[in-house]
Amino acid sequence: MSSSSRFIAKQATIPNLVIGIATAGGLYTAYSYIRSATSSEPRKTFGNSIAGSLTLQQTEEINHNTKRLRFSFPNARDETGLTVVSSVLTFSWPKGSLAPAIRPYTPVSNLSKPGFIDLMVKKYPGGKVSTHLHSLQPGDSLFFAFGIKAYSWIPNKHDHITLIAGGAGITPIYQLIQGILDNPEDRTKMTLVFGVNTERDILLRKEFENYGSKFPDRFKVVYTVSEPEEGSPFRKGHVTKELLKEVLPARTDKVFVCGPPGLETALTGKGRGDSGILGELGYKKDQIFKF
Repeated sequence: MSSSSRFIAKQATIPNLVIGIATAGGLYTAYSYIRSATSSEPRKTFGNSIAGSLTLQQTEEINHNTKRLRFSFPNARDETGLTVVSSVLTFSWPKGSLAPAIRPYTPVSNLSKPGFIDLMVKKYPGGKVSTHLHSLQPGDSLFFAFGIKAYSWIPNKHDHITLIAGGAGITPIYQLIQGILDNPEDRTKMTLVFGVNTERDILLRKEFENYGSKFPDRFKVVYTVSEPEEGSPFRKGHVTKELLKEVLPARTDKVFVCGPPGLETALTGKGRGDSGILGELGYKKDQIFKF
């Protein structure tokens, strides 16, 4: 989660703001459906106003603890209105909760495709929100507040970038990869290092393989698995200094990081004076962006 996402989520716990967003969102949802039914112009769902409640269209089991949830827009022509890289702020009411739980999620669907938005949600042990979202069935709804711009990506600003992800932290990284490789005007090269606990935790593997086949000179992915199966084709271990020295090119202009706190701390340091693994490899603070 980006610093702006953390700030907004924290502020959104203020009761008056929660009530205001919920009330405005309910009214705006009704307005959106009326407008979509009568207007020939597509609406930007996450434009300059509250998106409102969106209906769950379908679900897909990705692995033992992750689902892909597709939420449809009121009109099939409606667009997301989001830019690379953005997340969306959601409100949900898990069972037994009096106040709404507020969480940002990074869409994994192509932001330019109209009619829907896909979220990839990992179910955590004891996680009220993730458990609630996994319980949703087609026809149920989820309240979406607004989009949050995490990073202002400029095509071709960098010749090569490095992407380092751990676990479910792959979602904003994947959105950036999509935004670059699906844009015929963007020629940026990328190396992705993806660390997971087990092979079952390698999310979006098929998508990465397709990109690797289509753009072999521009996209490379390296997996490292903490607990690989016997005979696994993947390297064993965590994201380490030795691994990064081995797989990264001699020159990379920008490094994007997203993952569990332990991974981010190891890579970027604990604070002032501690530069972490990336600092030891010669990367400056302004070359590193944490989602």
